[in-house]
Amino acid sequence: MSTVNPRRWWALVVLAAAQFMVIMDTSIIGVALPEMQKDLGFSQSELQWIFNAYVIVFGGLLLLGGRLSDLIGARKIFVAGWVVMIAGSVLAAAAQTAWVEIAGRAVQGVGGALIAPSAMTLLMILFMHDPKELGKAMALYGAAAPAGGTAGVFLGGVFTEWMSWQWVFIIYIPIGLATLAATKLLPNVESRRGSVDILGAVAVTAGLALAVFAVVRAPEVGWGSTGTILQLIGAAALLVLFFVIQRSIGEPLMPLSVWRVPRLGSANLAMTLLGAAWIPMWYFLNLYLQQVLGFGAFESGAALLPMTVLLMVFMTAITARLMMKVGAKPLIAGGLLVLAAGLVWLAAVPPTGSFLVDVLPASLVAALGMSLAYIPAMIAAMSGAPQEQAGLASGIVNTTYNVGSALGLAALTAVAMSQGADRLGDLPALTDGFSAAFIGAAVLAALGGVITLLVMKSDKAVAAEAAAAAPQGEKVSV
Repeated sequence: MSTVNPRRWWALVVLAAAQFMVIMDTSIIGVALPEMQKDLGFSQSELQWIFNAYVIVFGGLLLLGGRLSDLIGARKIFVAGWVVMIAGSVLAAAAQTAWVEIAGRAVQGVGGALIAPSAMTLLMILFMHDPKELGKAMALYGAAAPAGGTAGVFLGGVFTEWMSWQWVFIIYIPIGLATLAATKLLPNVESRRGSVDILGAVAVTAGLALAVFAVVRAPEVGWGSTGTILQLIGAAALLVLFFVIQRSIGEPLMPLSVWRVPRLGSANLAMTLLGAAWIPMWYFLNLYLQQVLGFGAFESGAALLPMTVLLMVFMTAITARLMMKVGAKPLIAGGLLVLAAGLVWLAAVPPTGSFLVDVLPASLVAALGMSLAYIPAMIAAMSGAPQEQAGLASGIVNTTYNVGSALGLAALTAVAMSQGADRLGDLPALTDGFSAAFIGAAVLAALGGVITLLVMKSDKAVAAEAAAAAPQGEKVSV
C-alpha cells in the first residue's frame, strides 16, 4: 500500500493552478478577438483559428502527453509542459502576423497537452487512497476550470481595454515561472520502461487538424468541391490509420483494451458533445456582445463573469454533493439538456437586444447545465481506470472534449457564416448567423443528453458488475 503524501493538499493547489491556466488559455483570448482581428488581419471566418490552433494541437497530442506521463513520469512531463507553454506564450505575444500568432497558439497547445494529463495523473496518485478525498480533490480541481474561465474573460477585458491584446499571453510568463518553482511539492513518479508511439500521435493529430481545416474552408470553397472532399477523405484515412496502428504495435499510444473501463466510452461521447456545444456558445456570445451590442472588451468580459462565477460556485459547492446522492448519469444527461435549453433561449437574441433581458438569464441557464455535466462526466470516464492507465484515461477524456470543441466550433462557424455572420456591420445578418450557431449547439447538447440516458450505465449497475467480477472478499470502489 502506498504512503499517504502529507503535502497532498498543497500539491493539489499547484495542480489546480495548472488546470486554471490551461482553461484560462482558451477563455482569455475571447474578448481580445476583435482587436487581434484588426491588428493581425484575420477574416471573420479565419478568426476561429486563434482558438482552434490551440485546441487542435492540445486535443491531438493529449494521448501522447498521457503516454509520456505514464512512461517518463508525470512530474517530469508536467515541468516540460510548462516550459513549452511559456515559450508558446512568448511567441504569441510577439506575433506581428496571423500565421505567427497561429504558430504561437499551436506551441501553447503542445504545452497544454503535456500539462493536463500529467496533472490528472498526479492528482490520482495523491488521492486515490481514499474515495472521499479523491471526490473532494476532483471537485476542487474541476472548479479550477471555471475559475480559469472567469479570470480569463475578466483579465482579457482588462488587458485589451487598457493595455493591449498582447498581455493576454504575457501574463502566462510570470505565472508559469511561479508554477515551475512550486513543482517541488509534487510527488516524484518513477519512470518505467516502454516505447512511445510517435507515428500514432502524428496520425491522430494530423487527422483532426485536416478534418477541422476542411470544415472551416468548406463554406468558402464549397462542401462538394474536390478540395473539401479530398481533405475529409484524407482526415478519415489518417484516423483509420491511427486505429490500425493501435491494433498492430506492441505498445500503442492508446491500447484499445482501455475501452473496457466501465463507462469510458459513454462518458467520452458525452464530453465530446458537451465541448461541441459549450465552446461555440462561448465563442459566438463574445462576438454577439461586441459586434452586435457594441460592448467594449472590458464590458464583454464583465458581461460573461456572472456565467463563469455560477460555474465555479456550483461545481465547488453543489455538483459533487449531488453526484454522491444521485450518481453521474442523471447529472450528465440532465446537465446537457439544461445546456440545450439555455442555448435555445440564447438563439432568440435580437439585433437590438438587451444584456439583462436577452443574454444574462439564458447564459446562466447554459452555465448551470455545464456545471452539472462536466465533473460527473470526467469522473465517470476515469473512475474505473487502473493507476497505470490513469494518464491514458485522462488524455482520452480531455482529448474528446477538445476534439468536440474544435469540430463543433468549425462546423457551427460554417453554419453561422452561411446565415450571415460574415457580414460585419449588418446587425440583423450577424444576429441571424449567431442565432443559427446557438441552435446548432443546442441540438448537439440535446443529442448528448439523450444518448447518455440511453447508453450510459448507472453507478449501481457499474458497482454491481465490478463486485461480481472481483475476487471473493475483495472490496471494490467505483
